[in-house]
Order: sequence, then structure tokens, then C-alpha cells
Amino acid sequence: MKLGRAVSGWLSPLVLLLAHGVGAAPHSAGFANYHPSPLYTERVSDTFFLSMRDGVRLAVRVSRPSRDGQPVDGRFPVIWTHALTISEGAPTRNFGIESSYRDIPSLTAYGYVVAQVARRGNGESFGIRRGYNDRTEAYDAYEVTEWLATQPWSTGAVGIYGCSNTGDASMHALTVAPPHLKAAFAGCFSWNKWDAFHRGGIYAQWGVGPQRTIDLDMQLEPVAGDSSRVLLRQAAEEHQQSTDLASLWHGMPYRDSWSTLVTSRFWYEGSISSYADQLRRSGIALYIQGGWHDELRDQGLIALLNLPGSHILIGPWKHCQSPDFQLLQEIHRFFDTYLKSIDTGLRTEKRIHYYTINAAAGAEWRSASTWPLPDMRPQRLFLGGNGLLTSHVSGPAKREFVVNTHVTCPNDKAGVAVQPCHVPGEGMSYTGDILQQDLEVTGNAVINLHLSTDRTDASVFAYLEDVAPDGSITDVTEGRLKASLRASTEAPYRLPGTPWHRGWQQDAQPLIPGEAVTLTFDIMPTSYVFRAGHRLQLTVTGSDFRETLRDTTAEGSRITLLSDPAQPSYLDLPAIADNHNSTRGRS
Repeated sequence: MKLGRAVSGWLSPLVLLLAHGVGAAPHSAGFANYHPSPLYTERVSDTFFLSMRDGVRLAVRVSRPSRDGQPVDGRFPVIWTHALTISEGAPTRNFGIESSYRDIPSLTAYGYVVAQVARRGNGESFGIRRGYNDRTEAYDAYEVTEWLATQPWSTGAVGIYGCSNTGDASMHALTVAPPHLKAAFAGCFSWNKWDAFHRGGIYAQWGVGPQRTIDLDMQLEPVAGDSSRVLLRQAAEEHQQSTDLASLWHGMPYRDSWSTLVTSRFWYEGSISSYADQLRRSGIALYIQGGWHDELRDQGLIALLNLPGSHILIGPWKHCQSPDFQLLQEIHRFFDTYLKSIDTGLRTEKRIHYYTINAAAGAEWRSASTWPLPDMRPQRLFLGGNGLLTSHVSGPAKREFVVNTHVTCPNDKAGVAVQPCHVPGEGMSYTGDILQQDLEVTGNAVINLHLSTDRTDASVFAYLEDVAPDGSITDVTEGRLKASLRASTEAPYRLPGTPWHRGWQQDAQPLIPGEAVTLTFDIMPTSYVFRAGHRLQLTVTGSDFRETLRDTTAEGSRITLLSDPAQPSYLDLPAIADNHNSTRGRS
């Protein structure tokens, strides 16, 4: 039932250039080049509650093209997001990050209806959030999608979008395959929640998810008709019964851990990888967005490998951000392709668009059809006892460092989308020779470490770094692994040639103090040019300043890094051959 309406007059200088309906694609439409003419200059929004199968009421905002304050007659494709709030201007705020996703309601100007739905237990919606992207939310998404498809202003073609938690929510909507869901644009989501939140068995994800107080919820704009905020107060009070997410994550140290809080093995329930077959059968078009400075960048690439026909866009960005790139245009192009059947060139393009950091001006954006890149040639560098990264293994090498669990970043990088930080004097660094020519690294590096410690376990962090001629250090990418969960096996889904650690409780192998073991794990993907005159550096530590659940009992412990011809420690770099074949090139 509709309770009220808000009218937004915007883009006022524009005039109606085309008759409403499906238009032709702009001439020379393509990646980062999509500029159709707007159809409408206003939009009108309604907010109301929609009841789910169990009676829980979800808050909804529907925005439609309008003229003179009234909705335009006719049917339009619908795109929607399963968000944390329906407050206009902030449909997709992710830990304080504002991105192009918040501007998607402006696509009403091009003949779309755009809806925002607050997930149960969040924002203005009623209900209790059981987990985080659980089956309950997925079933809600099914109902919402089918409801949107059957409204008198809908063509029946529905798309969904989101980034971060709403990106996960979008992907979970795909797992239940609503018949009218045709396309999804999802950014910075987790393919597998264990690998995203508990990467390598170490809980170091830089957030736990939405945890709000009643006071914070009461600051939201209420649904129309609730000016006294009585319903908002009732919803806010219900939210306090939701599962505490920090307790949920901390209570599941293994991939197969059972959570009594949600009565399931939630790493499996909450992972879209568990529903890969359903995703493939759905036939729903998918466009993935990621960033080389996002903690989840490997997850989107793994999804791409397992979902044929999907597309991906990866820029030099942090979590859900895309500065200096018109992401909204690409989102628009995608939905025009799959919801309006406009030939935008997307269907015939290469599936992968990615940005290479430090590439020559004008050649930063590349495209590819496959991942890893076919011209990738692994380059092996050995860890030497003299602190060098070398192309040949030397004699026995032994270097030791003390773990500092109270480490802090000297650059004060705390806050949103926290990045790795080189802390001088912490851990152990290995530095390569001065590069005589540029070296491009695109893909996942893999590290093989032979080590021992004086404890029964250790958290091992590895950072690939760029050392400039002036000695300044840039963190390029990183990886991590808990030593007791070092056992690797074949993954149940496709990976880009990287090792996989199952992480079940039965896989845990405590270390024997002083006895050496080998850890093999990947470093998250990047596309980066180390310039001539610079040096590569690998730094290994036993703690990270960003850890959410830090093991302070490791304070003062010692980790010894070992290497010899029989059991070398080394780094395999995904180096790119110095050529551009038919699979790569400027986008």
C-alpha cells in the first residue's frame, strides 16, 4: 500500500529529446563510452511497506520517471537494490564510502523504474536479521523481484545492483533465480565468505557488517505516513534482536564451523559459491566490479571464472569506489543491453576490462578474454639469507624476526577501506635488484615459505612492495595464512591456478616448536608495473595492524624463515611477457 510520494525535479535544463521507450544505442557505444540522451527531466518517488511471506514488512522506495510531478504512463524495466536503508541520497553507503551506486536512481531519466528495498532487520524495514546474506534474505529477494515484475509500471524485465553488502545481496538474489530477474551489476562482493572474511584462516576483514543502535536507526527518514516515527521506532527495536555479527564471525574459526547463533554452518550458507550450479543455470547476466585496492578483489575474479558469460571491470580503486571513471555510464550500458535489448557493444566485447597501475599514459585500461592472462610467464624469485630476492637459489639461508602484535601504521591509515602498510623494522624484508626495465605483474603471485616458530601456530602475512629510488615503499598487494591451516587440497570450484586451503577443523595441524614446515599461499591479484630503477620487495610479518581479532598471545614469539636448495623459499610472480597479443590491448 502506498503511503506517500516525494517529487524530485532535476536536470531541469534538459528537454525531452526522444519519445519514451527503447531507444537506439549512441553511435560508437562501447566501454567507457556510453552517452545516450535522457528521456525525462523529473522523477517521483513513493515509499511504502511490502509484506513478505511471513508477514514481515520491508520498506520500499520506488522512483519513476515523471512530468509535472506525475508519473509517466507506461511500462519500464525495473532495477533495484537490496540495501540497508531506503533513505534517498544514501542507498548504498558502505562503511562511509559513497560511490556511483548511490546515483543509480538518476537512471529514471533514461526510462527506468528504480527501487530501493531495505533488507529485513535493517533501516526502515521490520524484522530480525538472522545472519548476513542468509537464505532468508535470498527468499525475500525472490519475492521482491517478482512483485516488481508484476506492477502496472513494469515491463517485467528486472535487474538488481549493489556493492559490498548490497553486492553480496545482489548475488544471493541470483542464487534463487527469480523468473523475471534478467541482469545483475554487483561490486566488491564475496564469492566465498570464509575466503573473504577469514582469509587464510586469519580473521582480518576490516569490518563486521551492519550493527546499528536504536538511536542510529531513528535518525533515518521514516516511510511516508509515519511522520510520528512510531513504526520506525518499532522496527528499530526489533532490529536489536538481530544476530551479533562480530560474535557470528568470531565463533566460526574453521570453514566447517557450526554456529549456534544461526543454527547452520554459516560460512557455507552465506557463500554464493555454495550455489554455483544454481547461478550457472539461472542464465542471469552478470557484470562484476572490483578494485585493485579492495580486500575482495580476488573474489570477483573467481566468480568470473565460475560463471561463464559474466563480465568484470577492475580499476585502481578502493572498496566500491571509482574516482575518475564514469561507472554509472557502464552500469547504464549494461542494463540497456540486458533489460532493453539495445546493442551497446557489450555482448561482443572481451569479458574483462582492467586497469594496469603505472602503465604508459593512455594504455592503462586493458581488455582480455581469459584469466589468468595467456601471456603470463611465472617468474620465480628466491629468498636469500642476505635479504635479497634473486633469480637463483643460494646456499642455506636463515633469518629470524620477533612478532609484534601491537604494531601500528606510521602513516595513520585507519578508517575506510584500510590499506596495507609497510612498518619499518617489522618482520623480514627481501629486496630484488634494481630493475633495468619496466616489469608488469598481472595476476596472483604465489609464495612458498619454509619456516619454523617457537609456538604451535603463527599468523603469516606477506606483502609485495615497490621500493622507489628514493627508498620510499609502496604496498602493492598482500596475502596471509595461519600456519596450522597450511594443508592444501583441490578447490570445489575454479581458481586462477592458486593454492586452496580447505580450513576444516580436522585439517588443523599445530606446529611443533622449532620444527620447520612449508606454507604455500597466494597473494591477492593486481595489475601493476614496477618501473625501471625501482626494486621489488617481499616483506613477511607475524601480525597486521588491521587485524580484527588479533592473537595477542603471539607477542614476542619468533618466526624463522629458512631456505636452501633442497627446500627453497620463493615467490612466483605473474610476470607479463613484453608484448600485447590478440587477447589484450587497450579497451
